[in-house]
Amino acid sequence: MSATGDTAGLAPGLVADDLPAPTIQCHAANLMPLPDDDGGSLGCVWFGGTQEGVADISIWFSRLTADGWSAPARLSDDAERSEQNPILFNAPDGSLWLLHTAQRSGHQDTALVRWRRSTDGGATWSEPAQLFPDAGIFVRQPVVVTPTHWLVPIFHCRSTPGVRWSGDHDDSAVMVSTDQGRSWSEHAVPRSLGCVHMNIVAGHPTKGQPGEFLAFYRSRWADHVYRSVSTDGGLSWSAPQPTELPNNNSSIQVVRLAQGPFAGQLAMVFNAVSAAQATERRVSLYDEIEGEGEGADAAYAAPPVGARTAFWGTPRAPMTLALSADDGLTWPLRVDLEVGDGYCMTNNSAEQRNRELSYPSLVQTADGMLHVAYTHHRQRIRHLALSPEWLNQHLLRSAAS
Repeated sequence: MSATGDTAGLAPGLVADDLPAPTIQCHAANLMPLPDDDGGSLGCVWFGGTQEGVADISIWFSRLTADGWSAPARLSDDAERSEQNPILFNAPDGSLWLLHTAQRSGHQDTALVRWRRSTDGGATWSEPAQLFPDAGIFVRQPVVVTPTHWLVPIFHCRSTPGVRWSGDHDDSAVMVSTDQGRSWSEHAVPRSLGCVHMNIVAGHPTKGQPGEFLAFYRSRWADHVYRSVSTDGGLSWSAPQPTELPNNNSSIQVVRLAQGPFAGQLAMVFNAVSAAQATERRVSLYDEIEGEGEGADAAYAAPPVGARTAFWGTPRAPMTLALSADDGLTWPLRVDLEVGDGYCMTNNSAEQRNRELSYPSLVQTADGMLHVAYTHHRQRIRHLALSPEWLNQHLLRSAAS
C-alpha cells in the first residue's frame, strides 16, 4: 500500500491507504470482512456528497482486494433525504446486509432506517426497504448475532415539538429479532440519556458469564466513553456508567481481539479528548444547513435553566487506539495512530476547513491484521492496517512509558 494524502501526523511505521473519494465530503466509514465465497476481501461503506444533511449525501461501497480499494459504488440515491451511517452485516445464511439512515435535511428526528441485501458479496443488491416502522431512529454500530437473536443497537433522536433536533434528548435501545430480521422488538437501555452509538461486544470467552455482553457509548455531553452490561444475551442492560476514557461527542468503535499478542483483550479506537479541552462550541451539528422538509419551521431554542445540553465542537483528534484486559474497566495501553488539531467547528468540505480525524471503524481479519478506517478531514476515508508486530511494539512501549 502506498501513502496518500496528508500523512504527516501518522504514528511511526504506519502507512495510510486512502480510499478513492468520489464526492466532496466523505464520512462515517464502517468496515466488514466480506463473505468467504467472495475471496475474503474487506468491505467498507461510508456516506458522501456535498455536506452532511444535504440531500445529495448517499451511501458508497468499496472493497479491498490484492489490487487495492475498488472504485466506489453508490448504494443509495434518495433525492429528498440525506442517507447516512451505513453498516455492513454478514447474516448467518451467507448474505450481506446494508443498513443506513435517511433523514430530511439536518433533522435527525426524521431519520428512517433502511436496508438492502446482497447474495453475491455486494455485487448486486435488493431494492431498499424500511427496516423499523418509526422515524427518528439512528444506527451506527455493527449488528450482533447470538444463537437465538439478532441485536441491532440504535439510538432515538428526540426533539421537542417546534424545536429543532439538537441531540439534547437522545437515548439508546436495542432492536431484537428472533426470526432473522423479519420482525423486531425494542429493548430500551435504562437511564441512557445522552449515550448514543451503542457498540455491543460479547463478554470475555473464558472469564465472562454465559450470555454476558458489554456495550460502550459515545456521550452527547462530550465527557467520557460510557459502559453498560447485559447478563441475558443483550435483552436487558445496566444503566451506562462513565469509563476512564474521554469522549468528545464523536463516534468510537470497539472489538474483542481474537488472536495475536493481545488475544482476548478489547481494542477501542476513539478521540482521546473531551469538552474539558474545547475552547469553542457550535450551536449544533447542522448549524450550517438550511432547514427544509419536515421540521423546517422549527428553530433552535434555549434549554430550560439547569438542563444538560449536547456539546458540539470539541476537537476530533487524535485518533487513538486503546486496549483493555478487564472488559473495559481500565485502558492502560494506548497509542495515537494519527495526530492533528481536529478542528471541526465547520462541516464545510468544499472549502476544506474541517480537519477532524473521526468516526473510526475497527475489525480484525483472519490473518491477525487489525484494520482501522476513519474520516480524514471530511474529505476522504483513511485506512490503516496494523500488524500484530506493530501492535506489540507500540502498545508495549506505551505501557513502559
